Formats: sequence, structure tokens, C-alpha cells
Amino acid sequence: MSRDEGTSAEGEDSLPAIDFATFVLSLSHSALMHLGDAPDPSSGGALKRDVTMAKQTIDLLAVLQEKTAGNLSGEEERLLDQVMYDLRMRYEEVVREA
Repeated sequence: MSRDEGTSAEGEDSLPAIDFATFVLSLSHSALMHLGDAPDPSSGGALKRDVTMAKQTIDLLAVLQEKTAGNLSGEEERLLDQVMYDLRMRYEEVVREA
């Protein structure tokens, strides 16, 4: 059942709208958490670095980028391109540091 089909969870009004940008940024944040660059949203503390999970999330975004090529608005395409560039550069930095 989708969010718009009438079921409302407590606190739902505080959640951001579900759109492509939110989805991409959510995956990006997940990769950054695994790279040790973003706090865990549930605890606020840092997670232990897990480059394998970071790479998997970056690879997932790459699949999304490949499969949506030609079907995104200019803004969505720029967002995904920038997120991919930033994550790949940061991933390489972390791997070099290790």
C-alpha cells in the first residue's frame, strides 16, 4: 500500500515528500554513513566505517543512474551526476587512507 492510499503513520507529516531527489539523497546519506562521514540518524553517533557497504550503495546508485538514463528531468540528472561524483571521490579517498 502506498503512502497516499489512506494509511497514516504517526509523525508522517514531518517526513519529506517522496520523490526521486529524496530517494537519491537517502541512498547518498546511507553511503556517507558507511564511509564514516555522516551520523547515524537513529543515534546521532558515528557508525563504524564499512567500505564494502558504502561501495554496494554507490553501485546501487550507479545501476539507478544507468536504468534511468534519458528518463530524468535535467535537475534530477544533475543531482544524480553530482551525488555519484562526490561519493566516488570520497570512496576513493577512504580506500586510499586505509
